[in-house]
Amino acid sequence: MFLHLGGDIEVNKKHIIAIFDLDNTSTSKITKEYLKNATLKNKVINVSEEDLPRSYVLTEDKGTEKLYISPISSQTLVKRASLYNI
Repeated sequence: MFLHLGGDIEVNKKHIIAIFDLDNTSTSKITKEYLKNATLKNKVINVSEEDLPRSYVLTEDKGTEKLYISPISSQTLVKRASLYNI
């Protein structure tokens, strides 16, 4: 099953490691550093191009991490994922 993250982006739910709320987690110094490093390594995919980013989703597929920034709230994403037993 796939989880829609916004725009035309969907990810395979079995590749999802975590779903984070951007407001609650981006205040941490460690998280800021992680987001900065992920951006520098071109691992960030901004799905929320015109919308306000509300969450980010960390995925891993075949050893490759990607971080999707989504306009959809983390609560909504978790609910959607739970509907299909992530």
